[in-house]
Amino acid sequence: MARVLFINGGSEGHINPTIGVVEELISRGEEVVYFCIEAYRERMEMTGATVRTFDDQKFIQAFISGGRNYVLERINGLLLTTDIVIPSVLEQIKGEHFDYIIHDSMFGCGRLLAQILRLPAISSCTSFAQTKAAFDEMLEQFYTTVPAEVTNPIKDKFQSLTQMVKGKYDVDIESPYEVFCNPAPLTIVYTTREFQPEGEAFDPSYIFVGPSISSRLAPENFDLMAIKGKSPIYISLGTVFNQAIEFYKLCIEALGNTEHTIVMSIGDKVQITDLGEIPQNFFVKNYVPQTDILQYTKLFITHGGMNSINEGLYYGVPLIVIPQSADQPIIADQVVHVGAGIKLQMQSLTATQLREAVDHILSDLSYKKAVSNISESFRNSGGYRRAVDEIVRGGGVV
Repeated sequence: MARVLFINGGSEGHINPTIGVVEELISRGEEVVYFCIEAYRERMEMTGATVRTFDDQKFIQAFISGGRNYVLERINGLLLTTDIVIPSVLEQIKGEHFDYIIHDSMFGCGRLLAQILRLPAISSCTSFAQTKAAFDEMLEQFYTTVPAEVTNPIKDKFQSLTQMVKGKYDVDIESPYEVFCNPAPLTIVYTTREFQPEGEAFDPSYIFVGPSISSRLAPENFDLMAIKGKSPIYISLGTVFNQAIEFYKLCIEALGNTEHTIVMSIGDKVQITDLGEIPQNFFVKNYVPQTDILQYTKLFITHGGMNSINEGLYYGVPLIVIPQSADQPIIADQVVHVGAGIKLQMQSLTATQLREAVDHILSDLSYKKAVSNISESFRNSGGYRRAVDEIVRGGGVV
């Protein structure tokens, strides 16, 4: 039995794909110590992992203090989190032995901790993977399109932060790519090479296992019998960018009192009473069991987070993607590229446009056919079981 150190500083979209992986590791005899923020303690403890946490408010404040306008500012923000994450992790594991480390590909200083602890490393990539060449090209565009008076101070800050990390922890950072993408000798990517943009560009160290779909461990109050046989349209903006009362009202205007049954999940930032009168064909909840709902759904209107897209496609549901932030526009473009749905813009969206988009996607069988093909490829990719096959091969030594 190996002892596994799992570092995950991310949000819901970074946590959920790892649930099945952790459960499977433990079922095969591995012992997992899992670092995350307090909000996910109970969820991860239910997998059987030993959960330890770091201060999420200090983490977020440090990350945001790097700046939000450009990718190199976000990288500086990640470097600023090192003094929150690294001392906390090292203090809490003092005197313990681990055989290997699994770390998120974006948050939590995973690559740095792997170097400090001299552990074999696996990267857990919950969004699309990124090659160094593609990343460097993106960074070059930043330098060539943004004025030097803006880029130079950000670049200088990056240099000073890397020197700070080197001085404190005796680890080298060769490039911004290492901070942003946390590369490792083995990277588990929770999609397929076919759905990954430029999937052929990734070498065999990237293992595309498809979505890691496991049962949600947190109970949600929703009577699935109420929608059985009704093929509902499901609407959700996820768990982060869901403070969108005008959008929810627009959905009610577009689809209220139609022949469609609608399930709309609005999160905890909006009160259901704020939406006014709810039409009889709408089920509006703060939270619903998404993977259960999707198994009955004919259309998913989503913000385009990787978790939601993967789950929708896995269950064969065409998509209307209304991206909000982060990597969602890129994911939405890929959905359009493979013919699995359409992309709309939140800023200019009208009730008429939304209703017409719904009618179009439900009447055009090409969307359902494309989604069916992707669903089959997702289901044949192995998911969390294949991920664990790769991780434990050779006792985690990669």
